[in-house]
Parts: sequence; C-alpha cells; structure tokens
Amino acid sequence: MINGPGLECLEGMLLVNGPWRGGTGGAGLALVVGSHYVAGVDLFSRSWDALLAAVAELREEDFARPSGCRGWLVRDLVCHLVIDAQDVLITLATPADTEPTRDAVTYWEVSDTPPSGEDPLDALTVRLAAAYEEPRLLTFHLDDVGSAAGRAARLADPALRVGTRDEVLAAGDYLGAYVLEWTLHHLDLVARLPHIPGPPAEGAARSREMLEKIAGTPFPASFSDQDALLVGTGRRDPTGAERAELGELAGRLPFVLG
Repeated sequence: MINGPGLECLEGMLLVNGPWRGGTGGAGLALVVGSHYVAGVDLFSRSWDALLAAVAELREEDFARPSGCRGWLVRDLVCHLVIDAQDVLITLATPADTEPTRDAVTYWEVSDTPPSGEDPLDALTVRLAAAYEEPRLLTFHLDDVGSAAGRAARLADPALRVGTRDEVLAAGDYLGAYVLEWTLHHLDLVARLPHIPGPPAEGAARSREMLEKIAGTPFPASFSDQDALLVGTGRRDPTGAERAELGELAGRLPFVLG
C-alpha cells in the first residue's frame, strides 16, 4: 500500500515497505463474509480501475513532471504502482491459517515524520523507473500486472485470510485498505496534471473515513474529501483558515501512512 517518497508519497511508503510478506501456508478458514468485505472489494476495483485509466491517459511529457509524492516524478509513481500491483498479487496468493491481526484501518503503520526520499528502497524505485527509458514500456508493464491484480481481487474470497508484512487480514479487509492507497496515489498522479481525471468520489469518501478513524477524530465538515486527505497526510500544508478550523488536530498533522 499506502506508499511513498514514499509516501510523501506519504502512503507511498507502502510501496516498498512491503518485505515483508508474512503469512503461513494453508487454506484460509471460513469466516462470515460481512457486507464491509464486499464493499471493500468493490471499492478496490473501482478505485484501481480509475487509477489505471488515468495512467493510460498520460501524455509522454507528463511522465517527466513532478508527482504529488515528494522526490518522485510521475514516472516514479507509475513504477511504484507496478510494485503495488505485484504486492496485491503476492498477498492474495499467500493464505494464512491464523486469526486476523489487522483490519482495513489498522493495516496502516502511522508516523508523523514525512519521508525524505533518501531511503534506499525509495531510491531503488527511481532507478527502476529510469530503466524503462520509454514511458510506453512502463505503462505496458502496469497494464499487464495491474490488470492481473484487478482480476485476482475480483476473484478472491473476501473471507480468505491472507498474510502480508507479518500480519494476517481477511482478503476483504486487505483490499479495502488499498482503497486508501489507490486514492492517495491517484491524487499524487494528478497533482500537477489538471487534464487527468481524479479519483472516484466514493473512493475518496471511504478514504477520508479511514483516515478519520486513524486520526481518531473527524476533519472539519468544510473540508472536501480530497482536501482532508491531502492535508491529513501532509501532501499540502493547511491554509491559515484551515488550520484554525482544525484546532488541536492541526498540531497532530501529518499522519504519514506506511
């Protein structure tokens, strides 16, 4: 998930944070499939499909522009999405036979220190992106792996227990957590590309809800979902008026997710 610049790409840290996979072998035990699992899978698909469609609309010159992830160009962010898609495929193929230890909200590790972009794994992403040389090769790889991740998510049993990062989640919760990842990175993608459509409204609303649960308090009602996500994760600083509305919450920002 989640991240990098790496999350600053604040949630971008997710990207390479993932070594990583925990989980034990064995088939997942039967769980009661709650409606929130199904909703999580549905929003995962809609958010991911929208993000892939947005990448497909990029012009060649767009790849060399800065993204909303600190220290990353758009091409670096797209490369990160390739790794994210691989992460999804690996996790859905890593069943666990123990009780879940995390859910869609507690999946996230939270810090108040934005990434500097100097982490070796963040730097590796930049080198990998540069190795593609031509944007079409990068978008081809994302379309290939990303489509497979989308199919795997739609085919997954939401109640299956899966292992990732030495934790166990129901697949529905794992995919639900990625709604926040996709939404934040979609905002990162379009940060300086106004001609590219932003994330789906329903994904942004759900992502705000998850961020508010992480924060333990709601953001002001006057904040749009996108502004709550951008300010809450440190992707932009609040204005003076916004800081006044945030009150004590302003002193706790940002919530850096990894």
